[in-house]
Amino acid sequence: MTVRQRRDVAAPVVLTVFVAAVLVPFLSLLLASLQPAGTPLTGLARPDGIHLENFVHAWSAAGFGPLLRSSAVIALAVVPAAVVCATLAGYALATMDVPGGGKLYGYLLLGLSIPTEVTVIPLYYDLRALGLTNTVPGLALAEIAAFMPFGVFWMRAHFATVPRSLIEAARLDGASSWTTLWRVLMPSSRPAVTTLGVLYFVWSWNQFLLPLILIQDPAKRTAPAGLGFFTGQYNVDVPLLAAATLIVIAPVVLVYLFFQRHFINGVLSGALKG
Repeated sequence: MTVRQRRDVAAPVVLTVFVAAVLVPFLSLLLASLQPAGTPLTGLARPDGIHLENFVHAWSAAGFGPLLRSSAVIALAVVPAAVVCATLAGYALATMDVPGGGKLYGYLLLGLSIPTEVTVIPLYYDLRALGLTNTVPGLALAEIAAFMPFGVFWMRAHFATVPRSLIEAARLDGASSWTTLWRVLMPSSRPAVTTLGVLYFVWSWNQFLLPLILIQDPAKRTAPAGLGFFTGQYNVDVPLLAAATLIVIAPVVLVYLFFQRHFINGVLSGALKG
């Protein structure tokens, strides 16, 4: 068997393993959520019937209405601001001679290697000194700062692949740096920007540690944090926990499905250019 034949045989097998690793947990959650409440479960047990009342009970018991609304407000505040800041910074570092730009970019890359757990306590005291703990703006600023290193890295890598001749031609025509970015580069940068926006939304929505530390008011708590408290109360009721988990992850799945084509184009574009 040649190398190409072995590759043709191995590729579907590896792909099947990865697909199963992704789909089996979702299938397990879905099947568990349809079981009667309080049923002890192991593995992929098939439900005898469809018990949608688990979702109703989980929604009312955890109070997911305010929790989902709080998560949506924070995500809608974080994503546009973080995408704009990352785009502007990435554009400047990739196309302009910024004084100290190399060192600044190095510091940003260093931020990718520092876990949130290391910075959350100093961040809490800084925000408390500014009176921003237990507030939506404080949490939004913390998430924007945490997401910025990757965003700048992503957008700088994208703009670095743009032909210099295109940028120089725009400047020779009298276009300012702002006009070059928004009129010349952004139309072809939509997949990269959309991919970054989807990633930011997923990260903001799934953020657990920062809301847990920075938000003490239950009325301002996010959905993942609320799910954590809900799990502590109903840790033996697997169907109810499964239903609550599906409620929390549903917006993320819907956003991904809506932007799926742009997301895949952005990822493939970055991989091919990289």
